[in-house]
Amino acid sequence: MPAVDKLLLEEALQDSPQFVPETDNEATVPVQCESCCDRNTNAALSSCSLYFFRGLFSCPTRSLLSVFEEDAGTLTDYTNQLLQAMQRVYGAQNEMCLATQQLSKQLLAYEKQNFALGKGDEEVISTLHYFSKVVDELNLLHTELAKQLADTMVLPIIQFREKDLTEVSTLKDLFGLASNEHDLSMAKYSRLPKKKENEKVKTEVGKEVAAARRKQHLSSLQYYCALNALQYRKQMAMMEPMIGFAHGQINFFKKGAEMFSKRMDSFLSSVADMVQSIQVELEAEAEKMRVSQQELLSVDESVYTPDSDVAAPQINRNLIQKAGYLNLRNKTGLVTTTWERLYFFTQGGNLMCQPRGAVAGGLIQDLDNCSVMAVDCEDRRYCFQITTPNGKSGIILQAESRKENEEWICAINNISRQIYLTDNPEAVAIKLNQTALQAVTPITSFGKKQESSCPSQNLKNSEMENENDKIVPKATASLPEAEELIAPGTPIQFDIVLPATEFLDQNRGSRRTNPFGETEDESFPEAEDSLLQQMFIVRFLGSMAVKTDSTTEVIYEAMRQVLAARAIHNIFRMTESHLMVTSQSLRLIDPQTQVSRANICYAINLGKEIIEVQKDPEALAQLMLSIPLTNDGKYVLLNDQPDDDDGNPNEHRGAESEA
Repeated sequence: MPAVDKLLLEEALQDSPQFVPETDNEATVPVQCESCCDRNTNAALSSCSLYFFRGLFSCPTRSLLSVFEEDAGTLTDYTNQLLQAMQRVYGAQNEMCLATQQLSKQLLAYEKQNFALGKGDEEVISTLHYFSKVVDELNLLHTELAKQLADTMVLPIIQFREKDLTEVSTLKDLFGLASNEHDLSMAKYSRLPKKKENEKVKTEVGKEVAAARRKQHLSSLQYYCALNALQYRKQMAMMEPMIGFAHGQINFFKKGAEMFSKRMDSFLSSVADMVQSIQVELEAEAEKMRVSQQELLSVDESVYTPDSDVAAPQINRNLIQKAGYLNLRNKTGLVTTTWERLYFFTQGGNLMCQPRGAVAGGLIQDLDNCSVMAVDCEDRRYCFQITTPNGKSGIILQAESRKENEEWICAINNISRQIYLTDNPEAVAIKLNQTALQAVTPITSFGKKQESSCPSQNLKNSEMENENDKIVPKATASLPEAEELIAPGTPIQFDIVLPATEFLDQNRGSRRTNPFGETEDESFPEAEDSLLQQMFIVRFLGSMAVKTDSTTEVIYEAMRQVLAARAIHNIFRMTESHLMVTSQSLRLIDPQTQVSRANICYAINLGKEIIEVQKDPEALAQLMLSIPLTNDGKYVLLNDQPDDDDGNPNEHRGAESEA
């Protein structure tokens, strides 16, 4: 190992920037100072010379001291950087300990996750348990390595910085203070007067100079010794931490190899085989999904179009359950509404709704004995409304296509009949819908209806849907009972007035319409003296001839067939009227002209009186004179069939009313 440069303690007292020989007998040979020039010191080395005296080389003390001081400063900076690097390694090792500990906990937590699709994970769970034990053992090794790095790598470099480098820095400060005191005492000594010498003052100043020089000599000796020793200590300080680091790593890997090399080989081999088999299954499944994806994407573009077949969609009217997205109408204020797209499905007799992302659906509407029909709502297409059995307005939904709209209406209509409770719901639904398709033939005039109606049938009106109190059947009659109440194929009347009569009413110029809403003077003057008078807004749904009117079941069945016909034929326009209820009559009033369209109680009573007086021609003639005429000057037609049974009243129960 090359010799170490050092400061000469003999020259500490002289503290000379340049060496001066003691005698002149010896020759002096100036030589360039290698130690000064090698270190490129900032001191004034241009005048530095190495003198040969008595066979020895010597260097100016102050110049060489500056080189040692610069070397100590460079060593301090490097030591700080080296300590930061070693602390980073130690921090990373500590983080490795915490990371392996957390990893072991997470491997054990896999079993507690309760995956919804966790079937067949027993092998994975057992494998992860074994890996958790392995990671715990590795964590012990990492913890031991971290402790070794702290004791053998980080601690020595910290001690070197705090002890040796700090000592050199402190001695440098003390040496500087002692040199300044010596310079001040020498300056005071130099100012002593030449002529009038004061022995006492001279003696005191001399003692002060001697004390300062002694103090400077002592501090310089300590400082030089520390600088000389630092040259040896820095070499040890650089190598000792790395020796500890190397021993720690070797010990870590040696224990790891001894711990895992033998028992881990077979385990890792089996795990690798299992992973390889899973990879093969994944590739096969990925290929199947790729082929399936290509097949699904090769379908016709109409699959993506919401309403691709508007003209003649293939509608299944025999559904007893249905699911899909619908827009739900929500009322947010007096006149404001919002529409929300939600997923709806039927479950038994209930309509359920499940928002996107929800775990389960919630009940929206009980469909048993409910009625459903297509409606116009806010200028939106394919809307339908579900009405509760007690007549209250239910919810309004919007489908995305005509096909979906009609299938939802048919499905809800089938569910409302409680078909799902039968042994074979599909067969019952098919039979009922075939009967309904044969029974409903919508017409728009009484003339066509009279041509196809039977003389023995009575007209039962299912025409008025009161907005304040709707009548909805509570229970649907079975199929044989429905055939006994209403003959299959009976036509249905969807409007309340004849188109021709409505045209004449609108274009009759001789009749004056009262703009203030009063009824004509000759029409029903008893309304002014009525004790009860209340008006309701009603809409005409339809009417059809029935076989009997002695039970309420015929009303329910007629209303069901009318609503089913409207839903099947997508007819949702209804004639609005005002129903005036008094203690003497029930009248339907046109809301625009305020003219009475029909007097229901009067028409019923009149039909009863005609049946009673048919055997007495004089009484019949008298009654005919008292009957009011229609707007076009004609009698109200109650029965257009001939009397073939000698006026038997029971054969004329099929009279029709225009109410």
